[in-house]
This record gives sequence, structure tokens and C-alpha cells, in this order.
Amino acid sequence: MLNVADLNVWFGQPPDRVDAVRGVGFQVGLGESFGLVGESGSGKSTVLRAIAGLIPSWSGQITVAGQQVSTDRRDRAFFKTVQMVFQDPYASLHPRHSIDAVLAETLHLQGMDRIDQRVVQLLDDVGLGRGFRFRYPHQLSGGQRQRVAIARALAAEPRLLLLDEPTSALDVSVQAEILNLLADLRAEHGLTYLMVSHDLSVIGHMCDRLAVMQQGRIVEIMPVDRLRSGKAEAAYTAQLIKASAGYLSPDAGPAAARPPNA
Repeated sequence: MLNVADLNVWFGQPPDRVDAVRGVGFQVGLGESFGLVGESGSGKSTVLRAIAGLIPSWSGQITVAGQQVSTDRRDRAFFKTVQMVFQDPYASLHPRHSIDAVLAETLHLQGMDRIDQRVVQLLDDVGLGRGFRFRYPHQLSGGQRQRVAIARALAAEPRLLLLDEPTSALDVSVQAEILNLLADLRAEHGLTYLMVSHDLSVIGHMCDRLAVMQQGRIVEIMPVDRLRSGKAEAAYTAQLIKASAGYLSPDAGPAAARPPNA
């Protein structure tokens, strides 16, 4: 579903150029959930933004569903395949647009028909229901806003979702609800996920494989079972696992989150 090869991302021009991502490469299979982990500033969110077309200064190869993308502006066909859910549900919704307006506009931009019916279905899909349709973002909790953001991403009927720390701005109990929702949606719609998180317990709960990033590079790619068992090959990965000790058992994870395959 996704192939990234020799990805380099930078900001600014010499002599002030900053190389944020260097030589990153990985593949994500159809229907797989793949994680990117690492400390703040390791470049993991920058990778997602380059894939989404939000950063023009990159080189390398990015191929989505067999189609290679360029540094030019992405077209509608790309966004019907790829959508992104951002970290902060408080900042990702227009404060003066109702939930109906947010979803209807997205559906219209994607060329969808039966807008009213689709808005109601999207709200049902994310567990809100039609009673939330004409509310405004300030009338919703953080978890409810993130559900709207997920519904907006689903409006295009994408195959690949880019998830940039989708629960880190939420309370722990709400994090579990959103993670369980994402797991259910992946199963129901056959979605592929690329998820960024600094929280290894979230990645251990949600992902099949993961790449560990440090200072803009990937230091290790591993299956999640090896993460849970603490069998790291790279010293940096071992340090991350040690710092997360007690959170990576099969039953661990955000409070009330179901174990994998539940």
C-alpha cells in the first residue's frame, strides 16, 4: 500500500538548512498497521507530513497503491486514497463551522453525492450519531472532536490513514476509546494505517510492525511481538523499551483498551 525509499526532508536553505529526515525507507502492506516511534524531534511526524504533501522540500521515492507521488501538489485522486488525522482535535476543526458544515464541505470537495445521508452515516461510524450534526467544536469534548476529525478523514473513503499522535492530546480513558474506534474502523473498512506515536504502549496495541527513529533516521524495523518481548537489536530501541517497562505486555496499553485482536 505504501513504499517509502531513501526519503530526505529538510527545512530552509544553506547555510541554515536543517535536515530533519535522512535516508528513511519502509514498506506498509495492504491492510497493515505500521508504527513510527521515537522521541520528540526524531522526524516521525515529518515523514507523515511529507507523505501527505504538507512539506514540499523532500527527495526520494514515495509510492502509494502503486502510484509514485511527486513534490508537486497532490491531486484529488491522491486524497481519495490517503487522508490524515492530526494530533490536536482542538486545532484541526474550524471553530465557526458546525460539524455538519465540516463534513458536508469535505464530501463536496471529494465529489460525493447524497451528502446528507453520508454525513449521518459518518457520524454513526465514529460513534457520535446524528444528534451531534449541528453542534460546533466548542460544544464537544476533546474525544468527540477527534471522532469528528476521524469522520472527516473517512469522508473520502480512503484506503490509507496517516495518524499523527491521534490520542496524545486526550485523557487516558478517552485515548482508549479512540484507539478502540480506530481498531474497529480498520477491521470494518479494510484500512491501512501509518501511525506516529512516542508511546510504545499505543504502538504495541495498534500496530503489526514498527520502525524506530532517532535523529531523522530509522535505526530498526521490527514486528510488534518483538517489541513486547523486549528483543531489540539497536541500543536506542532497547533504551526506549526499558523506559516503557511495564507497559508493553500483551494486556498492557492505554486504560480500558482492548488487547490486540479483541
